[in-house]
Amino acid sequence: MIELKHVQKSFRVARRSAGFSEAVKALFHREYETVHALRDVSFTIRDGEMVGYIGPNGAGKSSTIKVMSGVLTPDSGECVINGRVPWKERVAHVREIGVVFGQRSQLWWDVPVIDSFELIRDIYKVEDGAYRKTLAQLTELLQLGELIRTPARQLSLGQRMRCEIAASLLHNPKVLFLDEPTIGLDAVSKLAVRDFIRAINRENGTTVILTTHDMQDIEALTERILLIGKGKILLDGPLSSLRDRRSPRRTLTVSYAGGRLPVDSDLTLVEEKEGRAVLSVDTDVISVSEAIARLSAKAELRDVSVAEESIDELVASLYREFSI
Repeated sequence: MIELKHVQKSFRVARRSAGFSEAVKALFHREYETVHALRDVSFTIRDGEMVGYIGPNGAGKSSTIKVMSGVLTPDSGECVINGRVPWKERVAHVREIGVVFGQRSQLWWDVPVIDSFELIRDIYKVEDGAYRKTLAQLTELLQLGELIRTPARQLSLGQRMRCEIAASLLHNPKVLFLDEPTIGLDAVSKLAVRDFIRAINRENGTTVILTTHDMQDIEALTERILLIGKGKILLDGPLSSLRDRRSPRRTLTVSYAGGRLPVDSDLTLVEEKEGRAVLSVDTDVISVSEAIARLSAKAELRDVSVAEESIDELVASLYREFSI
């Protein structure tokens, strides 16, 4: 169980303008600005849940993860994970959590990955039999094979990220924090990582908190989302409630024979050229099937495709709605 109550965290950041004179001036008198990373953040995550933690850059996602992993101490508020306060009981706490930061590595750069795994085993004091069993499972599920015998610097980004996830799970943590785990990965690697995350959640009951800008990851893995902006939790609910916010408008793309396409007043023509037209349909006014029927009565349609608002467009509209 993860419980955060009224967590606040601020940072004092030095600011100065460009130029040599400004640099000299800053030696004697620095200007500081207080940045409020987290403002009264409260939420509860049950054991075995997979939660998507979303928001724009600088919203407070990584700061929250660092508080929950014990790296940061908040200015005020409470954070209790599995009965422990992360920054007060760090040694016991880190034995039960795994953390993957997409832009940071826990693997030693110049040695084979398996050497890094062995060192991580010693750091967490994992019993040898349990370590061998877990390593075999991770190697199979993440398709590591010969990768663990290769120095980290010689791996592709996708290969390294699979090894990073394995490294964070060698001690069988109860909670897994994933901060941009698929950043820069190709389609095949992304699918492999998603399948693996689903598998460990299903088989081990691992609680997963996923922060990412890739909304396809959110759709594929989570059933609940937390939206944070300017350090505040703005939305907390099931992913289905987010889908319910989708605009009633649909984009209709048609290919047709003949000249210009006659369009009713209930349809909005977005683009038209060379026998192809893109139209916007408000389904609160007219159904998609009715729109297609009207168009086919006036022109010979050769191909029709319908698209609804994507999850990325929906999240972007939420950012605009909350002015973040």
